[in-house]
Amino acid sequence: MPETSRRGLLFGTAAVSAGALLTACTSNEPKKPQTSQTDQPAADNKPGKPVTIGFAGPQADHGWLNAINENAKSQAEKYSEVTLEITEGSNDTAAQIGQVKTLINKKVDVLVILPADGKALTQVGQEAMKAGIPVINLDRIFASPQAYRCWVGGDNYGMGLNAGTYIGEKLKDKPNAKVVELAGIDNLELTKQRSQGFADALKNYPNVKLVARQAAEFTVESGQAKMAQLLQAQKKFDALWNHDDDQGVGALRAIQQAGRDEFLMVGGAGAKSAMDAIKADNSVLKATVLYPPTMAASAIDLARALGQSKGIGGLSELEIPTSLTLYSAVVTKDNIDQYLPTGFS
Repeated sequence: MPETSRRGLLFGTAAVSAGALLTACTSNEPKKPQTSQTDQPAADNKPGKPVTIGFAGPQADHGWLNAINENAKSQAEKYSEVTLEITEGSNDTAAQIGQVKTLINKKVDVLVILPADGKALTQVGQEAMKAGIPVINLDRIFASPQAYRCWVGGDNYGMGLNAGTYIGEKLKDKPNAKVVELAGIDNLELTKQRSQGFADALKNYPNVKLVARQAAEFTVESGQAKMAQLLQAQKKFDALWNHDDDQGVGALRAIQQAGRDEFLMVGGAGAKSAMDAIKADNSVLKATVLYPPTMAASAIDLARALGQSKGIGGLSELEIPTSLTLYSAVVTKDNIDQYLPTGFS
């Protein structure tokens, strides 16, 4: 997985990774009288108070979810005083609730939870908080702020917004430009947010119109099938936004089989396969909009800071923030070398 020094790159121009933020120093020497909040202790890379972090996520049946698990494990291994109790992971909400309760019973110091269903796991998040175990809610948000101490996640609306802006800028001088959208699972809130951001961005380009949309299922097979339908229905268009790079593998197969190349394609998430294709510049895929799985590494950093009662270096506040939204950078041939090390398999 990416080195910590490279991981900071992924958070781009609008946000800083939690790992990069945890840079201030602590000391065993007597504290001097404090004259400002910036003098408060902040987490750093030096070994500190032992912390046991419980990590519960869904089943790693998707490249991005597997990258989430790997980022959490690799980041925890960087700290000699951190013990990571990680569950097997399940898409069954009852099973995941049981796994979280097991971690609560083990009396871990902090919990990091990426719920298979945020609403369904809200109650068990509240149980942990009531038991005195602070919760870092990763990505899929709980239904109540009482269920977590800090939320860390990606910007689904921002993904759509940045994808639409990139496409709009590419097509702004083309009269009657046509765009199609290969979305993710339509009953997921994240899909709705990505589509809304995309639609809002296109409003800034009156000459660019969304002429067709299909929802896939974040799988290679569904991406291929739904893209084939779009290609058959739309004999010519100028750009495609695909919400997910895993399903994008299938979409590219359908495009190649159809022999189509009159449009540009923008992917989503930041898979290594997509980045390799962008670097090679030998297909319609010209960009991907990031949804960084390094958020799991940042969640570990924040959990460690919580467990050691420390804040974040570079911020004046005494505590870690209540939320951290990551930036969805657009990766193109121009900046691919900067982001390529962060691509996930």
